[in-house]
Amino acid sequence: MKRVNYHTHTSYCRHAKGTVAEYAQEARKSGLEVLGFSDHIPYPGNPFGYRMDREDLQAYCHDVLAVKEQYKGEMTVYCGFESEYDREWIHWYEELYETGQCEYLLLGQHWFCDEEGRRWQTGNVPSTTLYPAYIRQVLEGMKTGLFQAVAHPDLIFMNVHAWDENCDLACDLLVEGCAKEGYLLEYNANGYRRGICEFDDGERFQYPHKGLWEKVAKTRIPVVVGSDCHSPGLMYDEFVKKAYREAEAMGLNLVTDIFNR
Repeated sequence: MKRVNYHTHTSYCRHAKGTVAEYAQEARKSGLEVLGFSDHIPYPGNPFGYRMDREDLQAYCHDVLAVKEQYKGEMTVYCGFESEYDREWIHWYEELYETGQCEYLLLGQHWFCDEEGRRWQTGNVPSTTLYPAYIRQVLEGMKTGLFQAVAHPDLIFMNVHAWDENCDLACDLLVEGCAKEGYLLEYNANGYRRGICEFDDGERFQYPHKGLWEKVAKTRIPVVVGSDCHSPGLMYDEFVKKAYREAEAMGLNLVTDIFNR
């Protein structure tokens, strides 16, 4: 398949290493035809931390534009962001597009709200009863039309809880919603880099979680593999290749273009 990656972080996000130029150089070296930068969206006032400062937004976009021009004709480069969805911030997502610098958003839901409006960190919830609320917020975000794909939709399975009926319900809600609306899901390679972990129902990767992807495989939901690299050398490493092998073995409907499906 055409080598692409739309999930790329840089040192601007405060928890990755490497400059925009270094990632672009590694992507070209790895034979990528399409490179999308998707550093974590900066929020005004930085209420959540661990993100790009808003003051760095212009520098980030400037650096991406520079490599876009540098590799023109050799590699297509896009300037994007990974962002949570929260209806309170929808004006900010729209504003990013209005600047003309943001070309796409990945929906990476690292926190979400329950039915009472309480905010939870996705990887730190007390029980599986909150999983459907997580998926409902993801689907609400996709309905806005502001996001091109759902990044690591199975991130909720980072929690230690054993698989139960709430997990089944959450996955069914996601699959049903995506199949109906044609939403694109990302099969994220970074979960493999995290290694095997211990959970209440045994050992496994945090994600990708087969409980979800075996359901997705029964549909024609489009799926893109994402590196989610936080260091240039991880751009197209052994774990990205493993992700492609696993996704193909399950019969997922793999695509390489998140803009035209």
